[in-house]
Amino acid sequence: MNREINFVRVRSQLCRQILLQYLLTMIGAMAAFLLLVLLSWIIAHSFIWQAEDPLYQLLHWVKENLIFVGSGTLLVLWGMITYFFIRRPLRYLDDMIAASKKLASPGEDAIVLPKAMKSIEDEMNLVREQALRDRFLAREAEQRKNDLIVYLAHDLKTPLTSVIGYLTLLCDEPQISSELKNRYAGIALHKAERLEDLINEFFDITRFNLSSITLEPERVNLSRMLEQIVYEFDPILEEKGLQWETQIAPNVEILCDPNKMERVFDNLIRNAVSYSYQNSVISLVMENQNDWVEIRLQNRGKTIPPEKLSRIFEQFYRIDSSRSSKTGCAGLGLAIAKEIIDLHKGTIRAESKNENISFFITIPRDCHKIV
Repeated sequence: MNREINFVRVRSQLCRQILLQYLLTMIGAMAAFLLLVLLSWIIAHSFIWQAEDPLYQLLHWVKENLIFVGSGTLLVLWGMITYFFIRRPLRYLDDMIAASKKLASPGEDAIVLPKAMKSIEDEMNLVREQALRDRFLAREAEQRKNDLIVYLAHDLKTPLTSVIGYLTLLCDEPQISSELKNRYAGIALHKAERLEDLINEFFDITRFNLSSITLEPERVNLSRMLEQIVYEFDPILEEKGLQWETQIAPNVEILCDPNKMERVFDNLIRNAVSYSYQNSVISLVMENQNDWVEIRLQNRGKTIPPEKLSRIFEQFYRIDSSRSSKTGCAGLGLAIAKEIIDLHKGTIRAESKNENISFFITIPRDCHKIV
C-alpha cells in the first residue's frame, strides 16, 4: 500500500513539474519574442533606409502586418514548444512500458529511467529486487519440498520392507515360539507406526500447499488443555529418558480454535523431544498476563546456530538436514505452528544458547474480534 502511494505521489510531482516547465517555457518564449521585436524596432529606427531597399520593403511590410506576423510567429512558437513537451511524457511512457516489461520478468539488470523519473526508478528497482528474492525463496522452498518428498519416499521403503519381512516370517514359520512371534509382531507394529508417521508427513505437505488454515474459535480452558497434552506425552518422554518440569497457571480460559492450538503445542513438544539430549528435562511454563497468555517451552539440546535459528519457522526447513528416520520430518511443524499463532494475532519466537532451546508464545485471551 505504501509503495502504491509512493508511485502516485511521484507521478503527481512529475506531472506538476512538466506542467510548470511548460508554462515557464511559454512565458519565457513570449517575453523573448517581445524583447526581440522591441530590439529589432530600436535597431531598425537607428538606420536611414532607402525606399527601394528590399530589406526596408520587407520591414515595412512586417510593420504594416505586425499583428498578423506576430500572431503567426507566436502560434508557430507555441506549436514547437507544445510538441516538445508532449513528446517528453510520451518518451517517459515508452520508458515506463519498457521498464514494466522488465518488471514482469525481472532479471539481474537494473531498471534505468530518465533522470526526471529517478524516484520511480528507485521504487521499481525495489519491487524488482523483492520479486527476485521472492522467486529465489519460492524456488528454494520448492527444492526443499521436492528433496523431502524424495527422502520420505526413500524412507518409506525401510519400514515397509521390515513389516513385510516380519509378517512373512510369521506366515512361513507357523512353528516358531510364542515369544518369537510376539517379538516379530512388536517389531512389525513399531515399523508400521513409523510408516504411518511418514505417510502423515506426506499429508502435511499436501495440506499445507493446497489449503489455507482457518480458525473456528470457542471458549477453552487452556490450563486443562496443556495438562492433558503433557500427560499424553509421558510415554514418549519416558521412552527417551526425558522428564517434565511444568508450571501451568490454573483455570486460564481463552477464546481460540482448540484443535489448531492443540496442534501448535503438539508440534512444538514433538520438536523438543526430537532434539533433546537423552535423560534431560523439558520445561513448560504458562503464565496469565491480563489480556495475554505467555507460554515458554524449553529443552536441553544442541545449540542452534543463529543462521539456522532465523529460518526455523520456514516451511520445509529442517534444522537437521540428514535423512534420519528418528529425527527427520517434513519441516512443516514449526511453520504450521507459526501460521496458527499468527492467525490468533499472537507471536512466536525461538532462542537457542548454552545448549538450551526455547520457544516463547504470546497469544491473546480473546481472539474473537480478529478472526
